[in-house]
Amino acid sequence: MFLYNITLQRATGITHAIHGNFSGTKMQEIVVSRGKILELLRPDANTGKVHTLLTVEVFGIVRSLMAFRLTGGTKDYIVVGSDSGRIVILEYHPSKNMFEKIHQETFGKSGCRRIVPGQFLAVDPKGRAVMIGAIEKQKLVYILNRDAAARLTISSPLEAHKANTLVYHVVGVDVGFENPMFACLEMDYEEADNDPTGEAAANTQQTLTFYELDLGLNHVVRKYSEALEEHGNFLITVPGGSDGPSGVLICSENYITYKNFGDQPDIRCPIPRRRNDLDDPERGMIFVCSATHKTKTMFFFLAQTEQGDIFKVTLETDEEMVTEIRLKYFDTIPVATAMCVLKTGFLFVASEFGNHYLYQIAHLGDDDDEPEFSSAMPLEEGDTFFFQPRPLKNLVLVDEQENLSPIMACQIADLANEDTPQLYVACGRGPRSTMRVLRHGLEVSEMAVSELPGNPNAVWTVRRHVEDEFDAYIIVSFVNATLVLSIGETVEEVTDSGFLGTTPTLSCSLLGEDALVQVYPDGIRHIRADKRVNEWKTPGKKTIVRCAVNQRQVVIALTGGELVYFEMDPSGQLNEYTERKEMSADVVCMSLANVPPGEQRSRFLAVGLVDNTVRIISLDPSDCLQPLSMQALPAQPESLCIVEMGGVEKQDELGEKGTIGFLYLNIGLQNGVLLRTVLDPVTGDLSDTRTRYLGSRPVKLFRVRMQGQEAVLAMSSRSWLSYSYQSRFHLTPLSYETLEYASGFASEQCPEGIVAISTNTLRILALEKLGAVFNQVAFPLQCTPRKFVIHQETNNLILIESDHNAYTEATKAQRKQQMAEEMVEAAGEDERELAAEMAAAFLNENLPEAIFGSPKAGAGQWASIVRLINPIQGSTLDQVQLEQNEAAFSVAVCRFTNSGDDWYVLVGVARDMILNPRSVAGGFIYTYRLTGGGEKLEFVHKTPVEDVPLAIAPFQGRALVGIGKLLRIYDMGKKKLLRKCENKVRGCQTYKTKVIMFESSSL
Repeated sequence: MFLYNITLQRATGITHAIHGNFSGTKMQEIVVSRGKILELLRPDANTGKVHTLLTVEVFGIVRSLMAFRLTGGTKDYIVVGSDSGRIVILEYHPSKNMFEKIHQETFGKSGCRRIVPGQFLAVDPKGRAVMIGAIEKQKLVYILNRDAAARLTISSPLEAHKANTLVYHVVGVDVGFENPMFACLEMDYEEADNDPTGEAAANTQQTLTFYELDLGLNHVVRKYSEALEEHGNFLITVPGGSDGPSGVLICSENYITYKNFGDQPDIRCPIPRRRNDLDDPERGMIFVCSATHKTKTMFFFLAQTEQGDIFKVTLETDEEMVTEIRLKYFDTIPVATAMCVLKTGFLFVASEFGNHYLYQIAHLGDDDDEPEFSSAMPLEEGDTFFFQPRPLKNLVLVDEQENLSPIMACQIADLANEDTPQLYVACGRGPRSTMRVLRHGLEVSEMAVSELPGNPNAVWTVRRHVEDEFDAYIIVSFVNATLVLSIGETVEEVTDSGFLGTTPTLSCSLLGEDALVQVYPDGIRHIRADKRVNEWKTPGKKTIVRCAVNQRQVVIALTGGELVYFEMDPSGQLNEYTERKEMSADVVCMSLANVPPGEQRSRFLAVGLVDNTVRIISLDPSDCLQPLSMQALPAQPESLCIVEMGGVEKQDELGEKGTIGFLYLNIGLQNGVLLRTVLDPVTGDLSDTRTRYLGSRPVKLFRVRMQGQEAVLAMSSRSWLSYSYQSRFHLTPLSYETLEYASGFASEQCPEGIVAISTNTLRILALEKLGAVFNQVAFPLQCTPRKFVIHQETNNLILIESDHNAYTEATKAQRKQQMAEEMVEAAGEDERELAAEMAAAFLNENLPEAIFGSPKAGAGQWASIVRLINPIQGSTLDQVQLEQNEAAFSVAVCRFTNSGDDWYVLVGVARDMILNPRSVAGGFIYTYRLTGGGEKLEFVHKTPVEDVPLAIAPFQGRALVGIGKLLRIYDMGKKKLLRKCENKVRGCQTYKTKVIMFESSSL
């Protein structure tokens, strides 16, 4: 077998998002599709954090996604339209944590074809039928029902095809319990196809068509069709039946229109625009996505424009007839592909580019002084309303999900000198672009760091009572003392805990229900809840060298390899087993598993010996302290840890839920290797050993809890976490400094944390992003990054950014000044002073473009930046703004043999480029010298060229440049680059003395 590829980082961009009660409980969940991945997310109603419950590869492209619920049901199902030529209905099973395929009906060929359904999905709001449509011609309707056993059934497909018809959007119309109806935005191109003059194509109108599923006759009829004045881009279903007036809202360029059957007149309202906007005034405005929120008493829609402004849309009715549409500015957030309003008061936003967000809806925008716009307000045709954008008022950001989409450029290098290379990724679009540094490892949140009076050697946490949710004490052991810290509002030292403070501690634990045990070199201290203390002292001059402790058992190893076993009896007394076990060599490490629920003891003890072996010893009363199995090791063991992992939920006879997993013995070796071996729960045999090299130091192992399950923290020169997540094992490094000892930690602020020591500090850490392979740091950029190169001497990055349909900063300032002057000139004599104040406020206003978007300048307008970045701090060392309408396409850093040791940055720029139809006024190669230790860009000259320089690469002390269809070699000159030779190709890379060329598709 050969490795074909391995996915390091799953897709992070979201193409579809739906919400509902998929687990059948009252919990609100979100299902998102990330290209070929389906993911179930659950926002925590208390903390606002979004947790991933399940991630599934579908091995295809998810083209559409809808949720539906059968009438009277409590659970939502998921309908998936994909490139498989099938409709698939999924149900989520919380007990198995999986999506189960309820139905899979084949209707066409596989692949994203224009006449094979899958692109559009629409569901009857009462859950009785689903329509799946293609881009052209074909639409199929499936009837959904229940059988006698309340299982979901699906009918044979009913056809609703119409030839020569393009579909733009499909929704289910809410008609209560009348025959299910679907609304489609369509366009008939038959006449346009048959008219060679092109006149019919110019006059073709879009139509709104209603399809009715007659449940009695079991077929679909085309009930009603109406031509539209404006070209619509999507539809919004209006609640019907007893909840509202029914019908649809059509979102089109500059307008939102309400339509329904019968006597209902069309209600049309213009989309408000930003006041004093720098955008091209002739440019149309459209809504790009929406979310509906419905309760028993009211409903409203949140609709977002392509600038990111959200409007709250409400309908005024009079005896079930809609009389007006009302729009009110709600807030501005990054442009989304999908929005979900949850019943828990959250708004989930799947961003088109950049990170995804979860907002808390703090206000519904009813009581503020924001103006409300209505379709009833008189306006001239073509006029619209104006509003003033502002920072968030009704929404509060509570969580953020990282999103790399789209990745424009990526390089792998160890610029931070961390031994493990980092990924440097330029991603995003426009003002939301970022330069991200990805490091392999889990992100660690540092909750607290405090200095200790010396260098500790171990740390533990214990609870006061077995049913306590949170830990009560942190016990820190030093070379000659033990420090006990109480966990409360603050962490402070206590002296009345019953622990012996004048000796180092080897281990401690909660024993039984409410007792504590402390193992120290000279004995065992059993501390009862009423502070009574029982002590067991070591015999003679022997001391305890190693120990293993759980909730009911204590095993100690004395000098000379003697094992002594203690077990707690029903009265809470710790009793020594009558016999002792002499080991054949000195004991170097030991481990006991936790006591399984409902059992008296853990059956196995693992002992690591100095002779490079691990032995499994029985603790069962029938064969207590008898050896069961042995495994030889390639090096001396340093640490052992028995954990139960990979559990599945099971229900016992009493109905109590629990997890049943597999026992694994983790063995940390002194040579930095971790072994994981399956431990047979019946015989104690060891099998299926897996090996992983973790680092240069001996591996220490610690049992912690992650997402309610046991996990292992392994510490070498780097710390690693071995855990089970979504039914898969993960072994991932922590992106944190070296730690020496750790223990699980649970408090109100940090329910699943880790307390660890590093040199003389005590640290409380939290790992929140389980399942992630990389953690990332993002540095904001101004325009879309195109390419970047690394300067090898300083490890700095030289990045080019360029945006089409954009203004440079200088042009923006000029436009603002011009508009401010026009405002003052347009005012009358009486209003001149007020207009001057408004103009000054307008000039001082500076809304962040990363949220509010950048102004759209129109086709053929370009803005470009050359940026020099320090990738460690993320700081911009220097940046050069190119002139308006100059588009940067290529960059290289090189030395010229005729120019000494100076480094030069070459930037390929196109002038006045129009993308469609393609035209360009020529181009330039800008040459900059790196000065100031590689931290400054000094302009040298610019070389005119006749086409777009799409690729530049250093080559044998000169520069190789791809200009249109030509490949040229340039050398450095005093006033411009000097052309040496040329050949006809496009695209290039160099390797030593070879040139690798490739064709790129024309722009």
